[in-house]
Amino acid sequence: MHIAFLTSEYPHDKVKHAAGIGTSIKNLAAALAKEKISVSIFVYGQNTDEVFIENNIKIHLIKSGKKRFGAWYFYRKQLQNYINKFIVSDIIDVVEAPDWTGITAFMNLKAPLAIRLHGSDAYFCHLENRQQKVKNYWFEKLALSKASAFVSPTDFAGNLTKKIFSIKKEIQTIPNGIDLENFHNSEPQSFEKGLILYIGTIIRKKGVLEFPKIMDEVLAKHPDAKLLLIGSDSFDIKTQSASTWKLIENSLNDKTRGKIEYIGKVPYASVQDYIKKANVCVFPSFAETQGMVTIEAMALQKAVVNSDFGWAQELIVDGESGFLANPSDHFKFSEKIIALLEDSQLCIRIGENASKRAAQKFDIAKIASQNIEFYRTLTPNI
Repeated sequence: MHIAFLTSEYPHDKVKHAAGIGTSIKNLAAALAKEKISVSIFVYGQNTDEVFIENNIKIHLIKSGKKRFGAWYFYRKQLQNYINKFIVSDIIDVVEAPDWTGITAFMNLKAPLAIRLHGSDAYFCHLENRQQKVKNYWFEKLALSKASAFVSPTDFAGNLTKKIFSIKKEIQTIPNGIDLENFHNSEPQSFEKGLILYIGTIIRKKGVLEFPKIMDEVLAKHPDAKLLLIGSDSFDIKTQSASTWKLIENSLNDKTRGKIEYIGKVPYASVQDYIKKANVCVFPSFAETQGMVTIEAMALQKAVVNSDFGWAQELIVDGESGFLANPSDHFKFSEKIIALLEDSQLCIRIGENASKRAAQKFDIAKIASQNIEFYRTLTPNI
């Protein structure tokens, strides 16, 4: 069997951008390769064209299209022709693509197309209660109509996407996973007391604009606490500000100023060091399909306070393997953080349960097998 992934992001030094989608694809691709499945990655929107093989995975970097009228159409056809060439020459059995932006709209591929619900623009607009551009909805709707099958990391994301786009086909749920062999915390009882950690894009939908008021409540009980933010800064769609971090910074008062620090992006290899150091990890997101870094923190035996929306309820058992709260309820969200700051044994116990939960639900070795069975439904002769 030969599976190909079409993506705009992938964790590699030669690739322009990588985030949660890229991480989940790389985790799955590596696990499939271990199972002797051939894997190709087509990464579009890059600075150069290049093809190379790494860890038995063939990676195609595809240069961005020319800026011209109708570029959205012509670039998709360019990608279609490029991928079809390798579908034939490399005997690719299934092509998987994300729902975001409807990249496969207008494509006619020579292999079955599986779409994984990493989160469409329509999905996120719905969760954020904002208007979507008609063109974006049309692209995504057309792309989804061409899919042979769908897979979602959570029931919540699958059911909501099905409703938004009136999808008639079944959507299978298979969580995104991590390689547990790469997530070890030999000293879970050792952490920096009072250090609260957020890792993710600094963007409104991730709930980061709630942090000043949440920290107001935390600091009232624990004046020595500190919140550290790690991730890429982002444009804010509501205010048109070029920097969401600046919006946070401008809303800080005398109490919170100096207690919320933003250090920008860090190398992926360093992320685990920050997680291990944290007393509590917090993810107050308003819009996810699953949340990769939440799972990584859980695997590293960290106590997590997460938003309580549908997808999160499939990750964490509230009060057992983490805490869930609505980030808009600053008092309640801060209460969960404060409980963990005040009780180191509770932190350790929640962290242990979180690690067990991650091993039970998000082990990429088990998840790879589920995906292979999913792909076989599209390639019954293999």
